Amino acid sequence: MKTQKIRPGERVAPRQQHNWDWRAASNFIAGGAGGGLLAFAAFASLWGTDVRALLVAGMALIGAGLTCVWFEIGKPWRALNVYRHAATSWMTREAAVAPFVFGCGVLALLTEQLLFVLLTGVFGACFVYAQARILAADKGIPAWRHPRCLPLVAATGFAEGASLLAVAAPFVIPQVAGQIAVAVCALVLLLVRVLLWRNYLRGLRTDGAPIGSLRALSAIDGQFLKYGNLLPAALLLVGVLGAPLAGAALVLAGLAAVAGGWWVKYTLVRRAAFTQGFALPHLPVRGRGTSGAGVKPGWGGV
Repeated sequence: MKTQKIRPGERVAPRQQHNWDWRAASNFIAGGAGGGLLAFAAFASLWGTDVRALLVAGMALIGAGLTCVWFEIGKPWRALNVYRHAATSWMTREAAVAPFVFGCGVLALLTEQLLFVLLTGVFGACFVYAQARILAADKGIPAWRHPRCLPLVAATGFAEGASLLAVAAPFVIPQVAGQIAVAVCALVLLLVRVLLWRNYLRGLRTDGAPIGSLRALSAIDGQFLKYGNLLPAALLLVGVLGAPLAGAALVLAGLAAVAGGWWVKYTLVRRAAFTQGFALPHLPVRGRGTSGAGVKPGWGGV
């Protein structure tokens, strides 16, 4: 068999990770949206809204995400080992929050008690936060460990939750004032998401990151802003102003905003996940002479 030649630069430059595939990305995609939806379902329940369908949808999304990541494990029957590292692992803490999400959610469906609905929302928010900390704790991926990544991932999950509530609002919130409140909330969170997204990209370019990460994130920047944020924001304004077809505008706005968030998370987990690589503070020389400037192959933005 012919051995593939590896150029010297490829040995030290950052490489795209392939340990976490689409199944791992699906956990962040579905789990973040589900946790955010549970948090905003609890918020909507304070208005007397029947949120049982929202609770089912939120738990189904979280369950789907966890199922995907369970199938990614090489030996799925060892999945319970994830609970052995609560003191150090945010993945363990994410898994530890999940039973409380489902337990309180089931009790909320069976008893219809506001306390259990609110607890489900609180644990849903904790699930979103734990997922954001999982990425931030992976120090081997510069695009994940950057301090501006954590707030972006968390805000994206909550923006998706508010957007999913906007999708459901015309069907579960008959009051016009309630629908307007949902639209305003989703609009504010989209603005926060845009600001954090731009801040995150600016931070990567200022502090430096693998060129592959910068290219993958820059490639979706314009379309994400236009179709994942500006378009749904315009549609949400239609809902806020109470224009004709406001209900349809809320549904379309919510779907577009959720799709944009999912696109960003998939790109972040799969396409922008390049390893650290190696760097030399200075180039050594043999014998006498002056060492050369330091090099960091495969990095850009500094």
